[in-house]
Amino acid sequence: MSLDWPPGFERTPVDERRAYPHGFRVDMHTAFENIVTQLQRMDVDEWRVDSGTDHRSDEPHIPYAGAPNKPDDPGVVARWTVDGEQFAAACDAWNNIRDNAQATALYLDAKRALERYGVATAESEFATARLPSADDVVAGAAPPHQVLGVDADATDREVRRAYRELAKDVHPDRGGDPDAFQRVNDAREAMLDE
Repeated sequence: MSLDWPPGFERTPVDERRAYPHGFRVDMHTAFENIVTQLQRMDVDEWRVDSGTDHRSDEPHIPYAGAPNKPDDPGVVARWTVDGEQFAAACDAWNNIRDNAQATALYLDAKRALERYGVATAESEFATARLPSADDVVAGAAPPHQVLGVDADATDREVRRAYRELAKDVHPDRGGDPDAFQRVNDAREAMLDE
């Protein structure tokens, strides 16, 4: 089974994946149920959970019992829709599906907790999980150096200078476009390997 990884989400290199060092103490079924619990507690229109293994037909968010925990692609993706906007949380940092599923469930729980505390922020805590629209995917397809307007081999100093100049124009706190600001941030991080 091939995992449909969300656009714009970086993949962890295979040789950097390890078992979660603190030992999630859940089985694979429970890890996926934990994701489902978090998604059901959110005010979402629809959701689904995917992984690199086959899922049950009666419960498509849960892998079959006995499914391999370490398939070729151990990534896990939770997707949901709110008011027509699509969101995703994806994890492939660990070398097995169970650990990636439990990490995804804990991420969703932590983000939900931030919103439950009632502290006002400029956007939802889940804004970073928003998937790009079809228009953004086309616009976001430009390489990072083109987004920043620098050479592909620009120095870190040149990248930071270009980022500061662009951020002034697109920063949401200054009336700029949040999506454009995110693209500029993503480009800076990609070029600086942050």
